Amino acid sequence: MEDIAEVHAIVTGRVQGVCFRAATREAALKAGVRGWVRNLPGRQVEAVLQGERAAVEKVLDFLRMGPPMANVTDVAVSWRTPGEAYRGFDVKY
Repeated sequence: MEDIAEVHAIVTGRVQGVCFRAATREAALKAGVRGWVRNLPGRQVEAVLQGERAAVEKVLDFLRMGPPMANVTDVAVSWRTPGEAYRGFDVKY
């Protein structure tokens, strides 16, 4: 049985209007990570990533860079005990 890791991340910078959520979903699905991503009113992006720790760290690496048009200035990461078991990876609106 795999050890499940979960992280809550807030991404700051030029992260809205640059396909950040869609690119995050693609990176998560490719890595086998479950969870969700959404825009926040303060022009930040919030994500919950859940899966094998190495896979979650791979998606965190993506969040630190973002898609080509993004300019990430900070990623606040909080590791936490997994709660809800997510199925798939959703973009929340």
